[in-house]
Amino acid sequence: MNYTDATTEEIDIVMQEAWNAFHIYRKISLTQRAEFMRVIAKEIENLGDDLLKIAGEETNLPEARLRNERARTMFQLTSYADACERGDWLEARIDTAIPDRTPPKVDIRKMLIPLGPVVVFGASNFPFAYSTAGGDTACAFAAGCPVIVKAHPAHAQTSEMVAAAILKAIEKCSLPKGVFAHVHGAGNDVGEALIKHQFTKAVGFTGSFLGGKQLFDWANQRKEPIPVFAEMSSINPVFLLPEKLKQSAAEVAKLYAPSITMGVGQFCTNPGLIIGLESEGLQNFISALGEEIKKATPGTMLHAGIFKNYVERRANSLSQSDVETVAVAEAEAQFNQGAPTIASATGEAFLNNPVLHQEVFGPYSLVIRCKDMTELIDVVKKMEGQLTATLMATETDIQYNEALVEQIINICGRFILNGVPTGVEVCLSMQHGGPFPATTDSRFTSVGADGFKRFARPIAYQNWPDELLPDELKNANPLGIMRTVNDQLTKKKNPQ
Repeated sequence: MNYTDATTEEIDIVMQEAWNAFHIYRKISLTQRAEFMRVIAKEIENLGDDLLKIAGEETNLPEARLRNERARTMFQLTSYADACERGDWLEARIDTAIPDRTPPKVDIRKMLIPLGPVVVFGASNFPFAYSTAGGDTACAFAAGCPVIVKAHPAHAQTSEMVAAAILKAIEKCSLPKGVFAHVHGAGNDVGEALIKHQFTKAVGFTGSFLGGKQLFDWANQRKEPIPVFAEMSSINPVFLLPEKLKQSAAEVAKLYAPSITMGVGQFCTNPGLIIGLESEGLQNFISALGEEIKKATPGTMLHAGIFKNYVERRANSLSQSDVETVAVAEAEAQFNQGAPTIASATGEAFLNNPVLHQEVFGPYSLVIRCKDMTELIDVVKKMEGQLTATLMATETDIQYNEALVEQIINICGRFILNGVPTGVEVCLSMQHGGPFPATTDSRFTSVGADGFKRFARPIAYQNWPDELLPDELKNANPLGIMRTVNDQLTKKKNPQ
């Protein structure tokens, strides 16, 4: 089904409606916001298998994966609703007056308030969890912001169905129409118009580096620059330390083969780079990993554009003079199927060839063989920011390589020990973000309720009478939320 790109006039209308709705929606209670999000989850569930059928046709994703992703999307909405209602994320701070101090101390109270309309760009690889009613949308609703979603062209009908569920929830909750809008745009013009519109106050994006960087640049060309929270490129390096490989090289290989090929490698946390020291243990790992990859089955990729990108980037990496092909899946890949592949190169080659630093989005991983720990640390220093980094190591490995650990911390948002990076838990302690170019702002996460804070800003009230303060800051704490009162975290009423 084809959808028409939104015109400038249509964008003006939805943005004006969003701006008008903002001044109403931002004032509704946390409980009302939470109920709205729970109703959205229920309406998505009510779409039933029809939604899964359309999503499967548009994305080539298997039904089991889509069922799990839909469940995750509904869990995000309901768990974020609970977090919204608790109010911890508001970071309410109260410092009461001390009038007889010299000079007198004034009464100051601070909390987070919503930024305004948020434009969310649907992701190609997650038709539910990072798209129309995904994490960015849920976070913005929780923060008190209207949302305008630009559907991803690769699953436009799926996006339409989810958008209809959100609009039904708006009607059931008696909210202003402009709290949510849904537009289409296959070209760049629609995205640019949305980013540069005067009523857009923040942006959420999950996708390629080129796409995210373009949005970021447009946002900073505005008369009033706005924040863009873009999750972009990451190769999620895995570091194999000697004692760990000596003990369990084959086991580590068996752990990593399915992580590399899961979802045909189309995850932002796919382990695209594996680094170790030249040794018998590393060679055993490479051999074992190669055997596992040979047995892997090529899978159909999301769409022809991603397949084309994978084929070209894989070929470019394998064509480099210092890169050796270790293994390719023995089953022949058909059109639009990604062939699982493992390659290898030296640490020196990585240090001297920027091509080897680039993400190959798909079931591909490059093993880097370093001659010693000094070279391995140099490899880390050459790396750009990442969503994740993983250490496969014993406690002794870690104790003897503190300098390496320190360097890795500098490049990642989530640091994993003896696990795989694929699989992002939706919980408050999750950090799904990292130094540029993994994201445009490493201080924030796009998964977990801390993600609300992307779409809010602090405001301090000084010397305001109690009856005129927001409920979140009133002496009686009518919402019963956690607040920091005179440097003490408490739910108590009537701060002194």
